[in-house]
Amino acid sequence: MSTAKTVIVTGASQGIGAEVVREFLDQGYNIVANSRNISSAGTFKNSPQLQVIDGDIGVLDTAKKITALALNKFGSINALVNNAGIFFTKPFTEYTEEDISRLFSTNLFGFIYLTQLSIKEMLKQRNGGSIVSITSAMVEHPILGVKASIPMITKGGIDAISRSLAMEYAKDGIRVNTIAPGEVDTPLHKNDSKEFLRTLSPMGTITDPKEIARAILFLTESKTVTGQVLNIDGGAHLGQW
Repeated sequence: MSTAKTVIVTGASQGIGAEVVREFLDQGYNIVANSRNISSAGTFKNSPQLQVIDGDIGVLDTAKKITALALNKFGSINALVNNAGIFFTKPFTEYTEEDISRLFSTNLFGFIYLTQLSIKEMLKQRNGGSIVSITSAMVEHPILGVKASIPMITKGGIDAISRSLAMEYAKDGIRVNTIAPGEVDTPLHKNDSKEFLRTLSPMGTITDPKEIARAILFLTESKTVTGQVLNIDGGAHLGQW
C-alpha cells in the first residue's frame, strides 16, 4: 500500500471540492473523493492516487463505504475535508419540512457520520490527523437581505462542534478547523449576478475556489493550528460596509 497520506474530500465533483482534490493530488496525497454522482461527472483524469465514490453524504452507509474504501485502497485516513453542503435562501417562515430535512441531512448529518468514522481511524493510527470543514462567513455576520437562517443553523452547528472536537482530541494530535468563505466563484452562483455578488464584501471581490483549496491544504498540514475559523470573505466578517 502507498505510504502517502490519505485525505477524504466530500462534495468533490465541482467547485471548491474539485479544486481541493487537484491541490492535494499536486501535493502527492492519496484521495478518496465523494459526491452523489462523482463517478459519472468526468471531473478528473484517472490516477492511482485517486478513488471516487458515489453516495449521499447524509446517509450513514455512505460514510461507512467511503472510509472502507480509503482503508482498503490506501491503508489509512490522515485527513478529512468536509466540503459537501447545500445552500438556498428563503424567508424563515417559508422553509418547509422537506427543506429543513435536506439541509440538516447533507450539512450536519453528513459531517457527523464521516467525522466520527474518520476520527475513530485516526485514534487507532495514533498519528494525529486533520479535519477541515467549510462553513460560511454569514454564521457570525448575517447580511441584510440574504435570507439564510436555516442554512446558517447547520453551518453554525459545524462551527460549534468543530471547536468542541478540537478540544476533545487535542491530546491525540487531531486538529479540527473550519473555513468560512464569503462569495466563491462556483456553480452554486452560476445564475447570480456577478455585480450583486461583489456587493457582498467590502473588497468587492469574489473568491477563486483555488484560494480556498490552498487554505485547506495549509490547515491540513499545520502542526499546531486547531479550533480556528478562517474567514476568506473579502472582509465581510468585519461588519457593516
